[in-house]
Amino acid sequence: MIYLDYQATTPLAAEARDAMLRWLGGAESDTFGNPHSPHRMGRMAAATVEAAREKIAALFPPGGRIVFTGNACEAINLAMRGSASRRKPGIAFSAIEHAAVRDTAFALGNWHEIPVDAKGKADSGDALSEDTGLVAVMAVNNEIGTIQGLAPWREKAREAGALLLVDAVQSYGKIHVEEADLIAISSHKVYGPKGVGALWVRDGLELDPQVTGGLQEGLRSGTLSPALIAGFGAAAQLAQERMEADAEHLEALWTRARELFEDWTLNGSADARWHGNLNIRKDGLDVARLISECRDVMFSAGSACASGSGRPSHVLKAIGLTDAQAKSSIRIGMGRYTTLDEIETAAKAINAAAKEQGL
Repeated sequence: MIYLDYQATTPLAAEARDAMLRWLGGAESDTFGNPHSPHRMGRMAAATVEAAREKIAALFPPGGRIVFTGNACEAINLAMRGSASRRKPGIAFSAIEHAAVRDTAFALGNWHEIPVDAKGKADSGDALSEDTGLVAVMAVNNEIGTIQGLAPWREKAREAGALLLVDAVQSYGKIHVEEADLIAISSHKVYGPKGVGALWVRDGLELDPQVTGGLQEGLRSGTLSPALIAGFGAAAQLAQERMEADAEHLEALWTRARELFEDWTLNGSADARWHGNLNIRKDGLDVARLISECRDVMFSAGSACASGSGRPSHVLKAIGLTDAQAKSSIRIGMGRYTTLDEIETAAKAINAAAKEQGL
């Protein structure tokens, strides 16, 4: 099978897998201790957690701390709900935010959606209300790969006396992480294991815990998994070491993929974009049939979180596509382990299946 759905999840790096194995210890080992226990086995596990925390923090700007969570959705909820009592109530978010941000804003109320242009760039000239206390703008969009550039949003949030929350799930480990007040990331989008994420919190910023109990993470309760966190740390370290090489590899894949799909329409920008994301369309395409017929090529119709909903993508709608155009779009996600041969083979299968539909 050819895997081209890197925005949904990434393969587990061998280095991350190896880092995890020791901490999956059985009764005969000394590596199954609770990292919050005071005895020697607990301290060993805690040391592994802290070593990984340092590796993950190394990709962030200075002046903040890492809080481990179960995933990025939880990290975003901790940021939005946990800051609610400490800021003005209004929330402003870009029209192409992930559902974790959008649905949480809807639940909290008093929200404003910031429009985007056809490239998916949020309108930094959009007026914020006086009661805006949180601005949420994602670094790289998960459906169309738009890179926002956060400098104008930092300034805008600062002028409004608001916090800036950044969903960096698709950018962490791939491009430089820009400064913000709160930054959410996920291990499995950077070649680490599923089941662990993190929230970076600017120093001096206090949040209210959303998962109460032992407060093992200070802001979050629950026993940490040394195995998952060790894998996350190894993946982060590898991403830091390979960032330039990974980007060069993806540029070559992107260039070839654009040639192979030259008669498809690109959704979003070709330039202000992470080039591991190719979102394209053919008007009138039956995407469900296409995916079924290309059973050995793993690609998607958009966000994995929204698959099966039957609704057109809110991201594609926000950049000006009609319902029909949004529903005739596919997303091809490329990454570190994608080869040029795989792109060639996949493109041949997808284009042939599209031609079977008369397109």
